[in-house]
Amino acid sequence: MSPLLLRTHPLPPSPTSAPFFSISCNLQRPTEAFVVPRRSVLTLSISSCILSQIDAAAKAQQQSVDFREFIDTFDGYSFNYPKNWIQVRGANADIFFRDPFVLDENLSVEISSPSSSKYVSVQDLGTPQEAGNAVLRQYLTEFMSTRLGVRRESSVLSTSSRIANDGKMYYQIEVNIKSYASNNELAVMPQDRVVRLEWDRRYLSVLGVENNQLYELRLQVPENVFLEEENDLRKVMDSFRVNKLSA
Repeated sequence: MSPLLLRTHPLPPSPTSAPFFSISCNLQRPTEAFVVPRRSVLTLSISSCILSQIDAAAKAQQQSVDFREFIDTFDGYSFNYPKNWIQVRGANADIFFRDPFVLDENLSVEISSPSSSKYVSVQDLGTPQEAGNAVLRQYLTEFMSTRLGVRRESSVLSTSSRIANDGKMYYQIEVNIKSYASNNELAVMPQDRVVRLEWDRRYLSVLGVENNQLYELRLQVPENVFLEEENDLRKVMDSFRVNKLSA
């Protein structure tokens, strides 16, 4: 597989909308067994109800994610992304967005060089499993470190293919990479070089071919937040399309 070469075309971020919620409470009178002033009971009940409604609205707001479509008519691809993510300038990719709060959660698109690659279909990469192994090797090459005591553990978690509503075939790849490092790289004795986990991340890739080029949508997320963000990340993956450029 030809290596992916990168370019950037930044776009400005967009504002987010303010949350809205309504409050509805069912208030009940106290029983005779526990007698307190009626006004105090009503005040406590209303306060408790308002707090619970605010908490529920906040949780719903966190779970509800709005998306915005990004279309690159110059290079020929499009996808949806969480509208609160910000675009990062100068990143070594054709386009790069990231979560403003979880900085290790981001997405990018990479495109092979038109002068060095002549892809006809994503099946030119082989089977989805073969493509997954190549994607993992590419990640490990990019993350290669010259630091002493660094160790990486990696695995291909899943590979699949699908035909999208544009009639094109896409490969979907999921890999996990863990990085371990010593807390004392220059220690002489082995017992003084304690290895600890630096990071543990899930990498999701969608591969598509158009215009004789290989396109790769990359999503990165820490494993400890993957389950919480999984549905939204899969919506981003499913939205990725490669488009024919006009002559």
